[in-house]
Amino acid sequence: MSTLQMSDIKPLAGYVVVEPMEAQRQTDSGIYLPQTNEEKPQMGTVVAISPSYTNEKGIEVKCPVKVGEKILHSKWGGNEVKIAGKEVKIMKYEDLMAVIK
Repeated sequence: MSTLQMSDIKPLAGYVVVEPMEAQRQTDSGIYLPQTNEEKPQMGTVVAISPSYTNEKGIEVKCPVKVGEKILHSKWGGNEVKIAGKEVKIMKYEDLMAVIK
């Protein structure tokens, strides 16, 4: 099987694929932080969304974000996977907290 590309990923109902933003390695005052002190950011860019689906109550649920939007997500939400050499998170709609304007 060839290498998986981002364009090959089509999330299933209720999921989005998010590319995490890089962790800040330098403070605002210019101090560089060691990688061991790095905390993964809770922000990212949406790279793929699932189509709408009908939940168990018969209500149509549409994806709350669009591809390309920057979002905030829950700290422990989603599963990290590596696609085309990049780490991405596949997350449920419920793990998305806000759109960054």
